[in-house]
Amino acid sequence: MTEKPAPARRRSRWITIPLRIVVGFVLLSLVIVTLYRFVPPPVTLTMLMDPNGITKDWRSLDAIDPDMARAAIAAEDSRFCEHHGFDAVAIARAMRHNASGGRVQGGSTISQQTAKNVFLIQGGGFVRKGFEAWFTLLIEAIWGKRRIMEVYLNVAETGIGTYGVQAGAIRYFRHGAGKLTRSEAARIAAVLPLPKKRAAIAPGGFTRRYGNSIAARIGVVQRDGLDRCLK
Repeated sequence: MTEKPAPARRRSRWITIPLRIVVGFVLLSLVIVTLYRFVPPPVTLTMLMDPNGITKDWRSLDAIDPDMARAAIAAEDSRFCEHHGFDAVAIARAMRHNASGGRVQGGSTISQQTAKNVFLIQGGGFVRKGFEAWFTLLIEAIWGKRRIMEVYLNVAETGIGTYGVQAGAIRYFRHGAGKLTRSEAARIAAVLPLPKKRAAIAPGGFTRRYGNSIAARIGVVQRDGLDRCLK
């Protein structure tokens, strides 16, 4: 058989090597996402890069007070049970708000935040957003809403060196996440966007007002069945 000329072999490598990398990444990500459907993620890149150490304590969704999930929905993603990972309404609203100036508003769903927290690093711009979209699609398809919420509430940063609502509840209120009051759940949800700068104990200013607003909306989430996918 006639051997391919050198230029042809080089062109073939330029095609096959990237293709193998892409296929390998897809297969590896499928394996990891499927594994985490049943096994708690042992650690995240954000945790490993935290100079303040790691304090965490995994709890199943059934062991966390339901008002904590409702508070997360009220604060972060009111259409959590309706969308399939991406909320076009929230994204459009955030774009309009940001174009008008003032405090920057994000449009990420709880699913997107979970994908970022578990599999990626904070920051990274559009490249990270691309990977975030891929993992969001995977967890929506493989995990489902209950598992997404369970993982989110266990890996989200709730304080300096503190991850998950169980560790956050003990840090702030000296009891576990299964005994959170509506006000306590709202306070934890209020600090989630900026856990290193906001205090859940005796919060003041914006954090206090935001926590009170979330506490009021928890009842709306329950009344209107916005948490129905978690039952």
